[in-house]
Amino acid sequence: MEIFIARQPILDKYSKVFGFELLFRDSNSNIYNYHDGDEATLSVIRNSYFDIGMNKIIGNKMAFINFTANLLKSDIFNILHPESVVIEILENIEPDDEIVDACIRLKEKGFKIALDDFVFDEKYKKLIELADIIKIDFKITKGIERRDVISKIKLKNVVFLAEKVETIEEFKEAVSYGYSLFQGYYFSKPVILSSKKIPENKMIYLDLLKELNYEELNFDAIENLIKRDVAISYKLLKIINSARYGLRGNIKFLRQAISLIGEKEIKAWLNFIIMKNISSNKPDILLQNSLIRAKFCELIALNSSLRNISDDAYLMGMLSLIDVILDKPLSEILNEVMVADGVREALLSSQTSRLTNILNTVKAYEEGNWEGVLTYSRDFKLSEGILSKAYLESCQWVNETIPH
Repeated sequence: MEIFIARQPILDKYSKVFGFELLFRDSNSNIYNYHDGDEATLSVIRNSYFDIGMNKIIGNKMAFINFTANLLKSDIFNILHPESVVIEILENIEPDDEIVDACIRLKEKGFKIALDDFVFDEKYKKLIELADIIKIDFKITKGIERRDVISKIKLKNVVFLAEKVETIEEFKEAVSYGYSLFQGYYFSKPVILSSKKIPENKMIYLDLLKELNYEELNFDAIENLIKRDVAISYKLLKIINSARYGLRGNIKFLRQAISLIGEKEIKAWLNFIIMKNISSNKPDILLQNSLIRAKFCELIALNSSLRNISDDAYLMGMLSLIDVILDKPLSEILNEVMVADGVREALLSSQTSRLTNILNTVKAYEEGNWEGVLTYSRDFKLSEGILSKAYLESCQWVNETIPH
């Protein structure tokens, strides 16, 4: 059995990644089978925790996993590690004595308990006292209720998590009320200041991206730009001279590196370094998601009949959050970078194309929108297993590439 596995980041108020909620579906049908929650949770545990390896999906962070009433009372927790799993108790579970006793045993084992989609009710009193995290859905809970739920509970050890936070304004509101953790897509919908000036060093990075996107690289222009930013030169040469490549003697010049390693490899590392530097003052998850999207887009192309556009797919994924990173409209940034027309059109969603479908597939995967995944990926003729493997390979590649 194969399933889609996606993850949605959970951030702290400093925009650092605390953990990931794992999103899944039953692959026996085209959409998630809501009627068998037990099998769905067992599938995600089986596939991600044992077959794939949790570290490949979440690195050293926490995995939030939904558990049904049946599973809460089972012995499945004898094979799970409390250091890496947060138990999410679904909102439709009745807090009877059996459930409360099961949660007490789980707490004794060291597990953290989160109450999902929480709406205050006196019947949850015993579960509230056992909870470590309470998740408040900002789409369901509105206005002053978002603040009042915290004052009603009044427990110092409970951490409140605002989920489905979609805007910067909602994020700031949640912080002001005392929420400590946040889940949603608020970081992808910033307040855009169209007149905001890009700092000089970031203009160098955009100029480099522009040079790297020409069909024929102008090495003189690239070297001159790199010389204007010592950090890029240092990082690139450090990577090239690392044990990864096993080269004899130190490489001191860009052209020397290209002749030994290859133009495509140097281009990939420069793209990575540039994105890391551009996003240095932004939440880590933005760089991670940009690179996961880049690799995932590339792998979709490479595993289908679209191999000839895999480089464009990688670039498209990498630039898909650049407007959020630079707080500047995407159209203006693309004018400065001068990417290929196909990449530009896909990023601006100006018309449907093969690249657009790749990017839409990736976005739907991130959101756990499995119907969207199947719709957008239909033309690629890729199995669920290949898509799942490509996504996990992308997550692992980023985990190994970005130091934690």
